[in-house]
Order: sequence, then structure tokens, then C-alpha cells
Amino acid sequence: IMLLTDPEVESSLLISSDEGATYQKYRLNFYIHSLLFHPKQEDWILAYSQDQKLFSSVEFGRRWLLLHEGVAPNRFYWSMMGNGREPDLVHLEAKTVDGHAQYITCKMQNCSEATRSKPFPGYIDHNSLIVQGDYVFVQVTSGGRPHYYVSYRRNTFAQMKLPKYSLPKDMHVISTDENQVFAAVQEWNQNDTYNLYISDTRGIYFTLALENVKSSQGLEGNVMIDLYEVAGIKGMFLANKKIDNQVKTFITYNKGRDWSLLQAPHTDLRGNPVHCLLPYCSLHLHLKVSDNPYTSGNIASRDTAPSIIVASGNIGTELSDNDISMFVTSDAGNTWRQIFEEEHSVLYLDQGGVLVAMKHTSLPIRHLWLSFDEGRSWSKYSFTSLPLFVDGVLGEPGEETLIMTVFGHFSHRSEWQLVKIDYKSIFDRRCAEEDYRPWQLHSQGEACIMGAKRIYRKRKSEKKCMQGKYAGGMTSEPCVCTEADFDCDYGYERHSNGQCLPAFWYNPSSLSKDCSLGQSYLNSTGYRKVVSNNCTDGVRERYTAKPQQCPGKPPQGLRIITSDGRLTAEQGHNVTFLVQLEEGDLQRSLIQVDFGDGIAVSYANLSSTEDGIKHIYQNVGIFRVTVLVENSLGSDNAVLYLHVTCPLEHVHLSLPFVTTKNKEINATAVLWPSQVGTLTYVWWFGNNTEPLITLEGSIAFTFSVEGMNTITVQVSAGNTILQDTKTVAVYEKFQSLRLAFSPNLDDHNPDIPEWRRDVSRVVKRALVEVTGISSKHVLVAVLPGLPTSAELFILPYQDATGEKKRTAADLEQISESLIQKLNQNLVHFELKPGVRILIHAAHLTAAPLVDLTPSHSGSAMLMLLSVVFVGLAVFVIYKFKRKIPGLNIYAQMQNEKDQEMVSPVSQRESIPNVPQSELMSHEQLVDEKLEVHPIEQPQATVQNPRKGNATKVVWTEDFQKACGSPRGFKPRPGAEVFPQLLSPRAQKKSLPM
Repeated sequence: IMLLTDPEVESSLLISSDEGATYQKYRLNFYIHSLLFHPKQEDWILAYSQDQKLFSSVEFGRRWLLLHEGVAPNRFYWSMMGNGREPDLVHLEAKTVDGHAQYITCKMQNCSEATRSKPFPGYIDHNSLIVQGDYVFVQVTSGGRPHYYVSYRRNTFAQMKLPKYSLPKDMHVISTDENQVFAAVQEWNQNDTYNLYISDTRGIYFTLALENVKSSQGLEGNVMIDLYEVAGIKGMFLANKKIDNQVKTFITYNKGRDWSLLQAPHTDLRGNPVHCLLPYCSLHLHLKVSDNPYTSGNIASRDTAPSIIVASGNIGTELSDNDISMFVTSDAGNTWRQIFEEEHSVLYLDQGGVLVAMKHTSLPIRHLWLSFDEGRSWSKYSFTSLPLFVDGVLGEPGEETLIMTVFGHFSHRSEWQLVKIDYKSIFDRRCAEEDYRPWQLHSQGEACIMGAKRIYRKRKSEKKCMQGKYAGGMTSEPCVCTEADFDCDYGYERHSNGQCLPAFWYNPSSLSKDCSLGQSYLNSTGYRKVVSNNCTDGVRERYTAKPQQCPGKPPQGLRIITSDGRLTAEQGHNVTFLVQLEEGDLQRSLIQVDFGDGIAVSYANLSSTEDGIKHIYQNVGIFRVTVLVENSLGSDNAVLYLHVTCPLEHVHLSLPFVTTKNKEINATAVLWPSQVGTLTYVWWFGNNTEPLITLEGSIAFTFSVEGMNTITVQVSAGNTILQDTKTVAVYEKFQSLRLAFSPNLDDHNPDIPEWRRDVSRVVKRALVEVTGISSKHVLVAVLPGLPTSAELFILPYQDATGEKKRTAADLEQISESLIQKLNQNLVHFELKPGVRILIHAAHLTAAPLVDLTPSHSGSAMLMLLSVVFVGLAVFVIYKFKRKIPGLNIYAQMQNEKDQEMVSPVSQRESIPNVPQSELMSHEQLVDEKLEVHPIEQPQATVQNPRKGNATKVVWTEDFQKACGSPRGFKPRPGAEVFPQLLSPRAQKKSLPM
């Protein structure tokens, strides 16, 4: 006996080996969600934890071993094949590191990576693994459609073949008894109904058994199919079919080959005649089975009582939830009797020799009903002296027992009461041979069912004796085969005349596609014998598939696909191609595959490509994969265009911090790595609800509204979408100033976007505190690179009424005030305790220089003169630069209209290693167009296709190895990882070489 403690208190097991006399506690290091006991080995248990881990125990829970993590709930199974192989094998569905689902098998005592097996090649849909008997089922969705695969007796998986245009949305495996799969499929045009399909032995080829079976949703959201498999009689099912918005109950005795309505009882409970004529009126039953073991469902049958079925339902034109009565059949559904006018729970005792009925009611009861003659007559018995609210009824294990337990409560405040009822005293003897009679199973008089006559041994209804243990009691005699023993084969449909003819979509000659000249194949007659049908002779020879010689055929219907059905692949990873051929001699065909990257392979026949053709692409791009199959009779070819990509890791949107109103600027999406394959760019501007979609990573645009505007770019690469958002200040007039910092800031600069944003905020606060200028006038952006520098923008702003607060003259005054404070070393901030950072203008401005010493020394005067001289030299060179051959001015264009900037990680414009700036008007800042040259670095050129301006950048070996160098680049070993660009604004000072 095993007891589980309350997980809210502790996680322990209490185990007793002496029928509950004593218990021993075993603490667990996990919380149990559910347990799965082995059906044959009583000490073997699988435990599923609340954190999706699966544990195993071979000692009835005394010790546990972790099998696997990330296991899907209710998707773990014991291996229960018919031959009893590998009883300790566990089947499970587990989640991979990247979130995919995978089918895994392993031994219950060793599930390491080295010992586990992955029987299905590839990923499966989440919560799709089903292991049932000799069959394993998985689902894989591709192209928006689910595809179902089956493995019979643990052989290679094959795709399940439904009629071509069934286009299933959902599938449920109903039964796998007798080496055949019974499945309910919801097709593309169904919402609340399912079609029943039945398979061949391998579970691959399915044919229609019944259309439009009613379905409903359970309390936990699970789908419930109105189909009931009758216990004790193989091949017998009851189903509720929807016909013209009416639900009717049908019965089959031969696994769905033939269906018929139920004949209503001839009389009611009082003996009055019932006028109900088929097919206009019939008996309809509710087919829901209770999941609660303590309450019965709407219908019940037992293996030990094969002819008895008890169910609730109604008589009429359709199934109804009103006027429900109880009905019983003792001849396997041929005739029915009404037994109660209200719903009752019915319990089978003594192999169905005793039926116990208890009324379904919310009121307390004292009585129950007993029948000893298969429900023909009922006797009333009292089981308690006080009325009891019945919560459930439980029979002892085994239908041969005569003990049942009723549990409930006398009032809503009282404790549970258990009432044990033993009916042995009713019988005074055990049944003898003369108390039994033979009973032949039939369907409305037809004795040959599933190709055999089956005779059962039943107790005579008038004999009141105890049967005891069930001994089987059935004999079988084969029948001569008739057309009724054969169903339509896959691809064939039954017409009104009873003949099975090919469906419009099916080509019968396709059966020979898997064989070669000189071999033979089974040519279908359009019929196949119902699985488990035992008929012999008769028309068996005429309807059985005939072996025929394989005809020689040229290749036709050639296809090449990837194993996962996708048209994308990742650079440096294996791609598996599958070659499929509808017709042709597979064994004698030559296959040639060209992967489109300069590599091609050849195979002598298709059998050598059954596991797929694997190839690794070393470069990104779109590759044209071609396959040619030819034999002595002809050839066929197919093409597939494969997009090979490299994972996109980072997107940086490059554009100016500030721009002028109605001035065109460029925005560029910079990618890391730069070569990732086919990309799509989605651009969002401001509050626009409609995006702009392009195939280029750079666009030109203008802002017509002043203020802060946002622009977002989303880059789609395969299944990956990354985005970056930037804010642009747009004004008619603004001024800017380059800021520099004391050198000690460089020691603390990690050169990452987050650090630059935080320091920009601190610098802005320091400027506002010192100058008293409104924070709305100031925008500070720390630029990437070393030494650390920043751009200070002086901006106008508007109040809520739209009135401008500052004119151009005011901005000039603010600029002069800022420069004065900066030159006086009054602007500083504390980076951390003991680290004080000074902020100053990067170079000379129109503001006066302030010397804090009492007198000017000679060296100071010399330095001042040198600075003035250098300034004049810069001015002369700038004016005459186009007239002096070979002279280069080292600067960088700030205006995105004239610049293509490349940087893999920067959040803003790239900057030079030498900080230089000056106070400029917005016209100079926007309109300046200068050539850019990095200093003493290996160079490569990125051309802006829109404007033709070039930017010199530097690439490294590491960048090249990541996903290959961009076309046209030749990186030099030892170069730095990121491109080094010059100042984002024009410079007027020549730098030393």
C-alpha cells in the first residue's frame, strides 16, 4: 500500500508491506504530480513531478532515479508490446534546450545521453506522442497542416495515409486492438463532428468507417467522441452520428464495415406497445463513460458479460437530453428493454449474473434494485436504515465478486459513511453445467460476424445460482467468405451499388512505384479483408490482392524536399534532403543531386537515399538545388530553392541625434553579423500605424513636425525578428557643441550603449545645475569609442500652447553661456567615490578663454599663439582643399543623407579616436560633405547605394569567421573587432600622420 502526503505540508511516501498494519515514511526531493505503475511489474513506478521531471523506481517508491527533465505531462509510457520485449523501456516526450519537442526512449535505470534513443528523426509537435500497444504515433505540423506518423512494432516511422482531401485538423486514436488502428479525424470542413477511419495492420493506410460522429468538450477542455467500444465482443461499436442536425445512434458488429440503427423496444416499462418504425424512429443512447471510478457513466458493458449492455437514452427521431430512461440488452444490441424511467447507476456483479441499480438523485435514498435475470425483472432491497446521500459506489475487484461498497453521508455536515453489501447469502449454491445454455452472437439474425460463428456460454435466466470465476465460455467456427467480409481498400470508395471503385484523386498504378523491374508487387482489387476477420474460401480469392510483375516505368513525379519541410537552413549545419518519386523503377535509376554551391553527388539507386541526403553549406545565400533521376526509359528532374542563413544576433539603427525640419536624412540598419542571408526590413515612423517594408537596410526620410520623433526598424531573418528604436530631435534651428572629458573617464568606459546612456543623463544634469538652463534646451549624447566624447545639442522647445520659448538669438546666448562655464572647469560630476570627471569643450570656440592664473607666462602666450596659428591653417586648408591635389581632410559626415555608417554594436553614430568638435550652426552640421579616412588602420569601403558616398571601415578575422566577410572585403589579421570611424561631424583641423 502506498500513501502520498499532502504536498502543501511535505513531500513523502508512506509505504506498507503488511496490508496497512505498519507504514514507513520515505522523504522525496521532488513533488509528485502523477504516478504510472507498470502493468505487470508491481514494484516498477514512474513518477512525474510538478516541475516536469520524470523519475523511476524499481523498489515501489523507496528509491528514485531521475530519468529526464522537461517531460511533457501525460506523455510518458511503459513499453507494452504484444511480444513482451523490453519491459523496462520507457517512452517519453521531452523538451529540448531550444524549446522543441522530441520523442525519446531509454531504459528505466539508465537514461543518459549516450544510452537514450530518438526513434523519430526530427522534432514533433508538443503533446503529440501516443504509445498504445504495438503502435507509436506522433504529429508534425508543417506548412500549417498537421501530418501524422506511425511506427508499428517499433519499426521505422511512416506517414499515415488518409484520403487525399480529408485535410485533418485533429486526430484521436480510439483503439489499437487486434492489430488495427481505429481513429477519429476532424476534417477541414468539420467543427463539432469527427469521421471514423480504420487502418490496415501497420496503421498506415486508412479507409472511412463512419462520417460525422458527434463530439463534445469535456470539463478539462478535452475532446470527447461519441463512440463506445462494447466490451467482450470484438469489432462491436456504438456511435452517435449527426445527420441533418439530428443525432442518431448506430451500431456495428464488423469494425465499421456496416452500421445500422438500434431497434426500439416493442413495449415500455408498463407493457404498453411502443410504435417506433425504422428508420424514422429508433433507440438512441448516451455514450459518455465516466472518468470517476466511483460513479458509472451513461453506458456500461463488461468482458465477463459479453451480451449485456446497460445504457441511458430515449426513443424517438433523435438523441435527446429530455425524457431519459434506462435500457438493457442481453443479446448484444439486437433487442432492447426499458428497465427504469429515470437515470440509474448500474453495477455488474458475478459476471453480470447480478445487476445492481441505484437511482441518480441529489436526495438521500435507502433502496437499491437487483436483477438476477439480465435485467428482465428487478427486486427492491433496502441497504441502510437511514436515508443516505450517495456519493459513489465501488465494486470489489473482479466481476465474479458479490461485494459492493456504497459511500456517502447522512447530512451535509456529517462524516462519510461506508456501507458494505455482500450478496452471497442470496445464493444457496454454485452454478452447475446444467444451469448454462449456449447463446449465439448474431446481427439481426446473421450469425456470421467477422467471418465466424461465435457461441457463448450463458447462465439460464431462470436459474438463481452463483457463477464464480469467469471461464471464457466461447467457441468459434469460421464462415465462408462473402463480400460483406471485405471493406474498400485505401484509395477506393464504396458506391451505391456496393462496388469499391477508385476515388477521383487516386491512381491505382501508383502501387507499383516502390518496386523494380523483375520484382513483383500486390495489385489491389479495390477490396481488403477486415482485419481480424476469420472467414475462409468463398470469394476470398477474388477480392484478395494479386501479385504482379513490376512494370518498367520512366521516372515521373519527382520531388526534392528537406526532411523538416522547410526552405531555410542554417549555415554550417546539416541539411537533409529527401528525394521522392511517384512512379519509376527505383532500383535501376541513377540519381544526381547538385546542391548549388559547386558540390554535386550521384547515387546508383534511390534505396541508398532512404535516410536522406545530408549536406552542409559553408556560405549564406539562396541556392538552387537540382535533382535528376534517369533510367533506361526516361528521366525527370526537380528543383528546390534553399535559403541558407546565419543567425542574426544584433540590430543597430544608425541615424542622427538631431536634424532639421523637412530635411532628408538617412537611417541605416546595421547588422551583426553583416551577412545573414535574405532579410526583410519593417520601418515604423512616429505614431504611424502602417509600416514601410523594404528589402534594403537603408532608407531616406524627412520629418515635418518639430519635437522628439521615434523611428523603429524590425529585421526579419528566417524565424528571427530583432528590432531597434531610436529617437530623433527635429527642429528648424539648433546648435551643437563637442564635449570632452578628463582622461580618467576612459579608464571606466566599457563602451556599451547602457553606459553611454547613463553618462549622458549625468552630464546633462551637471550642465543644467551649473548653468541654470532648462533641461528642455539640452540634449547630450555620449558617443561610442575612445577617448570618451559627447555631443551637446542646444534646442528650442515649445510650451503646451505651441509658443516657442527661445529664438535663434536666445540659442546663441545659451551656447555662449555653456561654453563659458565649460572653459572655466565649472562643469563636473562624480562617477564614483573618489573619481571626479571634468567636462570641457573639445576645442576652441567663439567664447573667450579664461585664464585663472594671476599673470600670463611666456609659455602660455606661446601656446595661445600656436593655437591661433593652427586655427588659421585649418581655415585656409578648408577653403582651398579642392585645389590642392592629394590633400585629405580628416573628418566624418554627420548628415545621414550623405553617409553610410557601419558598426556592429554601437547604439549611436561611430566616432573617431581623436576627439574634435566645434560650435557650428545647424546649416553647417547638416550640409557639410567631407571624405572620411580612418587613421593607420586597414581599410575597406562600404558604399551607400543611395548616395554613392563611401565610408572607410576596419574588419577583423573574428568578424570574418563568424559568418564570412562581406563581398569585396579583405580583412587584415590583427585588426580590431569593430569598425573605427572618424568624427561624426566635420573637422576643420588637420591631424598629424
